[in-house]
Amino acid sequence: MKVLPSLSPSDYADWDKRHAPVSARSPEFPATAPMVDQPLGDIAAGRQALQQYLCTTCHVIPGIVGANSHIGPSLSGIADRQYIAGVLPNTPANMVQWIQKPSAIAPLSAMPDLGVTEKDARDMAAFFYTLGKKE
Repeated sequence: MKVLPSLSPSDYADWDKRHAPVSARSPEFPATAPMVDQPLGDIAAGRQALQQYLCTTCHVIPGIVGANSHIGPSLSGIADRQYIAGVLPNTPANMVQWIQKPSAIAPLSAMPDLGVTEKDARDMAAFFYTLGKKE
């Protein structure tokens, strides 16, 4: 924010191209990808997948044993957040995309690509949407 006022119009255009949300840059990750015939997965399987992919190593995740690390942000209340990774509207389709390919959405994020399958990502997203304000 401090830099923006000092940019010329052409510099701003260059900056905007580099910093636009992924949905504006990449057809692979639209802001609201359709989830037609692709409902979220199984909550219980999502709990297990969080352990399998070692999400517990970096995040506080309410209801998951051992998930009390503060390396990454707490996932408490994630269902109520407006954005995922600060750039994507919090929709089920975007949550699945974020879980599967975080580096494609936020290249500078410390969140690693873990090779999460689509099924596991749907299951994990189903669990995440249980983590509202009243967990």
